[in-house]
Amino acid sequence: MAVVIRLSRGGTKKKPVYTIVAADKERPRDGKYLEKLGTYNPKVDDSKRLVVKKDLIELWIKKGAKMTETVGHLLKETSK
Repeated sequence: MAVVIRLSRGGTKKKPVYTIVAADKERPRDGKYLEKLGTYNPKVDDSKRLVVKKDLIELWIKKGAKMTETVGHLLKETSK
């Protein structure tokens, strides 16, 4: 089972809210996931825009999970 750290879309039409999850690569984007690692709300402009559990992300990466390009860019944004 290949595990990826990716975004899962939620919210309503034209008002998306994304959840950062660790999921099996073969599962659908919004399907069942292994663990919730954070949230991303692009419509908010304050500190609640991106909330992540860095310790859990590091744990999943140590276990061999690959990050998608989008999640990687979001995490680089928070470390600045």
